[in-house]
Amino acid sequence: MGRSPTTLTKLKLGKLKVVRRQLLQRYEHQPFISCLAGLYGCHWKRYQRARAQPGECCCSKLECSSFGVLIVTFGLSLVFLYFWSEAQNDYNDFDWFSFGKFGYWFPWSVVLLVVAAVLFTYVAGLLVLAVCLLTEGQRLYLHWSHKIGILVTLTFSISAITVLTDLWKEEWKTLLLSFQVTAPYLHVGGVSMMTLLSWPIALHFFRMNKRVRQVLILGVYLAVLFSLYLVPLGMYSPCIKEEGTLGQPPALIGHRGAPMFGPENTEMSFKKAIELGGDGLETDVTISYDGVPFLMHDRLLKRTTNIQEVFPNRSSEPAAMFTWSELEELNAGAWFLKRDPFGTAASLSGEDQSTAQNQSIQTLRGFLELASQHRKLVIFDLYRPPRDHPYRDSWINQTLEVIRSNFTIDPSLVLWLPSEQRNMVHDVDPWLQQTSGDKASIEELQENNIVKLNLHYSAMSAEQISKYASVNISTNLYVVSQPWLYSLAWCAGAQSVTTNAIHILKALRRPLFLMTPEEYSLMWILSDVLSAVLIAAVFIFHWWRERGLPCCSGSRQTHENGPYSKFRTELSDVWSISGVSVRGESRTPPAAPHLPTISELHEPPV
Repeated sequence: MGRSPTTLTKLKLGKLKVVRRQLLQRYEHQPFISCLAGLYGCHWKRYQRARAQPGECCCSKLECSSFGVLIVTFGLSLVFLYFWSEAQNDYNDFDWFSFGKFGYWFPWSVVLLVVAAVLFTYVAGLLVLAVCLLTEGQRLYLHWSHKIGILVTLTFSISAITVLTDLWKEEWKTLLLSFQVTAPYLHVGGVSMMTLLSWPIALHFFRMNKRVRQVLILGVYLAVLFSLYLVPLGMYSPCIKEEGTLGQPPALIGHRGAPMFGPENTEMSFKKAIELGGDGLETDVTISYDGVPFLMHDRLLKRTTNIQEVFPNRSSEPAAMFTWSELEELNAGAWFLKRDPFGTAASLSGEDQSTAQNQSIQTLRGFLELASQHRKLVIFDLYRPPRDHPYRDSWINQTLEVIRSNFTIDPSLVLWLPSEQRNMVHDVDPWLQQTSGDKASIEELQENNIVKLNLHYSAMSAEQISKYASVNISTNLYVVSQPWLYSLAWCAGAQSVTTNAIHILKALRRPLFLMTPEEYSLMWILSDVLSAVLIAAVFIFHWWRERGLPCCSGSRQTHENGPYSKFRTELSDVWSISGVSVRGESRTPPAAPHLPTISELHEPPV
């Protein structure tokens, strides 16, 4: 039996409600796409946008090139941002290097970090917009202003990396060290990002009608994915160790005192380091023209004194060419409040600011007496005076005389770092702790009576530190001020570190990153397996959703039997209902006109 006209009308009305609901859902989705397209290509109107038809490329050759440049720029800006953010330990050195070049103080390191972060955020935002548009099946049209912004970011990233590599190539060692702490988290982040990208990759993979493109996109994606999966196999970190094998935290030696809370190499700075709980003090010693050892790091006096005001015609003379009476006339603290090298001057109390304002140059004798009163270790660099200096050949003896003539100083607390005339120094005062600034074989170190190594943190090696410790040669690393770097030194077994930030490192109760091998393996395997399962689910879902489309076809007509003909059929049904009488009257429905599909509705007018 045939169905009555009323039954047919109800069926078609029911279908009309389904189609209407789908169309409304599609309409309600438009603001999101409008926002994406507007921000990415300034295409805020619907007629300005176009969906990528099944089997077609997502953009023109020009837009494909722009998208490729966007990806490259994202990668380079990410590399530089990570590099510069991990270099924070040495920002103070960079700023003083800039001061020496330009002649005035400015926090270039922080400005560079802010600029790098802003440009990376901008490029990352564009990339996210592009991926979202691809996920929605939209064609890409990047606005010209964004293209200029991408080129500016690319130029900045390449220039910054090139210049810093040329001037400060040692900092790349810091980058490699940072991976020993951050690599597990970077691995999880990278795997998560590739898992999220599986959605647009799978969508376009199943829509492509050219086998070469399919193989290319899937091959590149899987190569990167499996590389990330296997990265942990080549990872090493001293902070991945068996439970109970972590040693004591390294002792903290104040680098020129506590330079964040007082002018470096002044009495105030050393007292602050002692108050903060430092285990030792580090400084730099120069011999005055009349033979008085005093504390000064730089060869010149311009950076940390008011030499240009007191002796304007002698500001370019070496510090060692001044007599002690002349040096006493200089102020060694006002510069600290004026330039605020660590951004901490404002945190000082009014009394501390007044004290800092009136600091003078400190003698080696006064420094040793202060350290002796509080039983603190001391270590210092000793600079040989320039030519024509009366004490150029007796500088070692002048310094030894200060140590030996003061009976309040315990020689065993002094780490003797100068390598010149080391045997003579040991014969004169065998209680001094002979300290070397260079790595050497154990036999050579023992022959020179070395009991401590003073090494730059970039030379950190848990294996070598352990080897030296086995023969009672301890290791001090300088200058370590960032918690992640201190954590690494702790895990590597360093006995002490020289630091600008005693107050920060003293607060650490355990390394920032510490795992047993079993815990790390579990984290690695779980993240990889979960990622693989989610990616497989995404690809299966898209295959199921697109199963009506042949994977490879050169004919546009083949799409008519797939899901993309759905809206054409349903819209035709909607049109045909207009010829049906609700009361059941039999009428011949008019011929359904050709209606465009939903995807065609979004094509821009030609």
